[in-house]
Amino acid sequence: SDQRKWLYLGGTLMSFMSLLLMMSIINLFIGSKLLYQIHLYLAFFVVCGFIMFDTNLIIEKRRRGDTDYISHSVLLFLDFIDIFRYLLIILTQKV
Repeated sequence: SDQRKWLYLGGTLMSFMSLLLMMSIINLFIGSKLLYQIHLYLAFFVVCGFIMFDTNLIIEKRRRGDTDYISHSVLLFLDFIDIFRYLLIILTQKV
């Protein structure tokens, strides 16, 4: 249905997380500033995708009867911490 369309994003987001992990490991050895920038912006957009995914996951869980509001809140809180962290890094970089 149209209400659960963002739930299909989960597999794609996890694939991007694997790509980000590989990029981080590669960048440990080569130390590329360009690869770091690509990783930073890609990670920012992946975390934005996780906010959409997790929000719809929480809505679907609630629809099925899950009333664990604390874990739902913690899930979104951690997503927003990641967004804040990446945004802080992006905004504090020297141009």
